[in-house]
Amino acid sequence: MVRTILRAKSFWIKIALILTGITMPLWLSVERSGLASIIEKLQASPSGSTLMMAAFGLIMLNTVRALPHYLGALLLGDELGARLGYSWLKVAIPLTVIPLVYAIINGYNSINYHFGGPALFLLLSIAVLHFLGKGQLRPVFKSFILAQLLFGFQWLDTVLFLTAFGFGGGEISMEVKTIASQLGFGSTLSFYSLVFFAVFIINATVLAIYLTVSEQKTRMRQDLDIARLDMVESRSGREALHLVHDLKTPLSLMEGLNSLIQMKTNDQEILQYTNKISSSIQATSDMVSEILYHEKKNWCTLKTFIEYVRANKLSDSATIYAFDLEASEHIEIFINKIRMTRALVNLIDNASDAVEGKKEARVTIATKVAHEGILIGVKDNGHGISQDNIDKIWNAGYSTKSHPGVGLTFVKNVVKEHGAELSIESEQGIGTTFWIHLPKERVKDENTDHG
Repeated sequence: MVRTILRAKSFWIKIALILTGITMPLWLSVERSGLASIIEKLQASPSGSTLMMAAFGLIMLNTVRALPHYLGALLLGDELGARLGYSWLKVAIPLTVIPLVYAIINGYNSINYHFGGPALFLLLSIAVLHFLGKGQLRPVFKSFILAQLLFGFQWLDTVLFLTAFGFGGGEISMEVKTIASQLGFGSTLSFYSLVFFAVFIINATVLAIYLTVSEQKTRMRQDLDIARLDMVESRSGREALHLVHDLKTPLSLMEGLNSLIQMKTNDQEILQYTNKISSSIQATSDMVSEILYHEKKNWCTLKTFIEYVRANKLSDSATIYAFDLEASEHIEIFINKIRMTRALVNLIDNASDAVEGKKEARVTIATKVAHEGILIGVKDNGHGISQDNIDKIWNAGYSTKSHPGVGLTFVKNVVKEHGAELSIESEQGIGTTFWIHLPKERVKDENTDHG
């Protein structure tokens, strides 16, 4: 799991954001931002308009400097919490990383980075956002809300009467407030700062509530769709099982009559035909058993399995399919052919959707031998899946399409029934490959074949 995280591009993007926040004072200094010249002008010829320009410039500088590491810490917590399965990391990581960033900056920077009221309020807001959204609010929404909260809370640094409570303890903030007090504009600056604070905090709060409610409604609709699909599938499944069970009776009758013919004749040609009938009846009986009982498995060569998949899916499709069959077709796998075929067909359907409308669209069915067993895969040259979506596609009901995605949930269940594993390789702009890792089985005699 750790190796997978370290290989993920999204992980290093979050780390890069945090490092950018740490190095911000080096390349976005007070002088380079233009704030120093405004402060000098304010000191030389104090005025209310220059004071407000200085206050606004200070808030903008503090916001731009802080935004990268706040976003980086927030998104890093979301990613590690989702990947490792520990929801508390979504709060614990930002609450640990952000104070650490302040400590590192103060370790090398001559101007003190004050970890005061706004920073504490923001950390509290991150925890509230997590619990308000029950840990399910999308990172992009949380990031947008956090940016507004960050800008809003920064205005508290220029409220004069909040200085005693840990707000605006930085050198430049104190200088701006001192000049405001000397000019007699302390109350005016505090009033406008509180207005800006209220506007952005109220807007962020309303947006957070709206997005949380919208997310919950979306999830409820998905759950309802899944319940409906399960109900329809359960009813159809029961009807199919009754029909399949009824097939056992005529099959038994056919086998009995065929055995009677074999007993009544010595004609070699007729016996040859009856042997083929018997083999077909046995194969049909095995298939019926596989439909009735998901734990029922039989030996099947890769050749037979791929041909069965081709007959069930590829023969009636307009999509261009290719085959990359590295593993010997005579290798046998112990599977429930019906359910494994359906699982592979689901993967093929997903791949076909991924390449729909693309020039030179291609879906490839692949096999190869690995040290741990046999790999059966479905590759596409579609747009790929983002890292955020890769983490979500295994959830029942999640889909990038307009309907709930239940196909991968079924595939995962079938793979689990076979003691196998399911993995995914995807790169945006390149394509996606799903691999089913089956235990290595036996190689069948090339002169014989059975399904």
